[in-house]
Formats: sequence, structure tokens, C-alpha cells
Amino acid sequence: MIRVLVVEDSPVVQEFLVHILSSDPDIWVIGTANNGEEALEAVKRKKPDIITMDINMPKMNGLEATRKIMESLPTPIVIVSGSWDTKEVATTFRAMEAGALAIVPRPMGIGHPDYEATAKELIQTVKLMSEVKVVRRWPRRQLEAVVPTVTPPVEVEPKRIKAKIRIVAIGASTGGPIALQTILSGLPKDFPAPVLIVQHIAEGFVQGLVEWLDQTSNMPVYVATHGEYILPGHIYIAPDKFHISVKTGGRIALSKGECENGLRPSVSYLFRSIANVYGQNAAAVLLTGMGKDGAKELKLLKEKGAVTIAQDKESSVVHGMPGEAIRLGAATYILSPEKIPAMFIKMMNKDYLISNEIGNDL
Repeated sequence: MIRVLVVEDSPVVQEFLVHILSSDPDIWVIGTANNGEEALEAVKRKKPDIITMDINMPKMNGLEATRKIMESLPTPIVIVSGSWDTKEVATTFRAMEAGALAIVPRPMGIGHPDYEATAKELIQTVKLMSEVKVVRRWPRRQLEAVVPTVTPPVEVEPKRIKAKIRIVAIGASTGGPIALQTILSGLPKDFPAPVLIVQHIAEGFVQGLVEWLDQTSNMPVYVATHGEYILPGHIYIAPDKFHISVKTGGRIALSKGECENGLRPSVSYLFRSIANVYGQNAAAVLLTGMGKDGAKELKLLKEKGAVTIAQDKESSVVHGMPGEAIRLGAATYILSPEKIPAMFIKMMNKDYLISNEIGNDL
């Protein structure tokens, strides 16, 4: 049985979440807490396998509670959010910086057409995240005392490449926001290529994700819009319910076409368009997440001469997508997010480019 602690200040919502979670025979709700202070005490006493955490609560909010739990009694935490306000959602993502593993929307009420789907998403996320091994986070003051203000870049030696990289595409799912933040914050403001991203995330959270990433990125981060030109040194994230692709001439195209791998936006859809338009002039990264979205298309990119990267198992929250890519032989590199920015920067140095006319192999 998976032992769950529900942290939620609203008695009605608390009862609702307990009802949903208790409907699964593999889940046992061992207790509830009305705020962050009660949550800390409950974690010490009950030692749950996983916690569902609200953000906006009295006395101690979910962000601070997450931080303190991860500093003292590391436990998998899933943020359950009932707010779609952009500023509040951006704050919610800060809980992932503090160590929370995933964010899911609060399920719709009983009788709503989406009740079953949203309740199932909560149950599946709780069950999956309960298996993740979490590590202790050091208190911020201790970190400031022992970590240098400027972190030296991670040295990665890329293979010499045949053509200039003109675009970077990234696909991510469960655990993706922190991996994305790590990569994007490591790229310089004069990065010579645009970055297009598909992040699987619940509807209503994209704008908050963009604002949160924009706070730590050296490049501007946007929700992509149909028909706009893609510019070097800019980051574009697929909007809710739209596939994102690129067209010849350097424009973004959004589509409400059929779901791929049960998803829209789909990483596969983006990667395929990148392969068709940019071929060997592209780089693509497949990060942590459930399922296989993007894995075959990462192999297609590699076959066309693009640089391809899959996240390593050790740093992935869920190694489904990158693991499948590795199994298919789709990855030129298998790296942690911390190593990817330094590699890109070095790879884009002209000294690492080999002209196609020379005809040398990698």
C-alpha cells in the first residue's frame, strides 16, 4: 500500500481528495494536514510514502512546507493546484525548485465531464511519484555558505559536427520543468539559435511555466504563437492543446491536429518537423517523462545528421521517454541536464564545425 498524506487547508477539498485517492485499492490515506506546520508534524509522526501538497495555506504555505520537508525528512511531494492565476502558478513552480516532483491540477468535481480523467491523473501521478527516490535538499543559508556564487561550467567534449546548428528542440514530460530550468539558465543571452520546447503539462499551467523559466533564463521565454518568426536567442514553448512545428522560412506553425501518443502538444510532432526542415542543422534533447513520445523521432533526427541527446537515468524523475530513445539507439549523447548547456556552447564554437564539403565523418 502507498501511504499518502493529504495537505490542504479547505475541509471540502481535503475530503474530496481523500475520497479520490482512497478509491484506489493500492492507496491508503494515512492522514491529513490543514497547513504547512501541521504537515511537518505529520511527516515526522506518520512517515508517509508521498505527500499531496496545496500551495496557498495559512500559517505556512506549501512552498515553505515543501522546502522544510525536503531539508529535514525528504519525501516525494506532488503539488495539487486549484489555481490557474499566472502569478500563483509561477509561484507553484518554485515548489519544484524546492524539491517537489510534479504539479497536477485539482480534479474537477463529481459530475463534471472531466472528473474521471482528472481524478485518474491525480491517482496515477501519486502512484508513479511514490516510487521516486528523493534526496535531502540543503537549507538555503548553508548552500550560500558552501557553494561559490559562480558555478564552474561542466566540461563536456562534443564530437565534431558537420554543420552549423541553427535550431534546438527539447521535449519533456514528468520532471521536465526543473530539467528545463537547469538547461535554459546555463545558456548565454547571445546563444546563436532559437530553442523550441514541448513540455507535457496540465492545461492552464503553460503561462505560469513560461514566467517562472523567464526569471532564471538569460534569454526571453515565450508561449509560441502561430506564424511568428523564430529568432536566435529566444525560447518558445508550445501552448495548451496545440502541436508546434516549424515551417521552411523559419516560422512557427501551431496545429490542433490529432493527438500523437495520446498527447497534444506532442514531442514527436515537433521533432519530426525539425528533422524535415533543418535536418543536420538541428540539435534535439529528450528529457525525463513517462511514455515514448519523441523517441522514434529523435532517432529520425540522428539519422538525418542532427545532434541528439537523451537525459540519463540517474537524473531523470521518470526515464520512460529518454530511456526508450536510448534503447532505440537514438541518442548521440546521454547526459544530465547540468552537462547540456556547456556542451551546446562548445559545440556551437566554429572550431568544432566540419564543413560538409570536406566530407569527414563524425
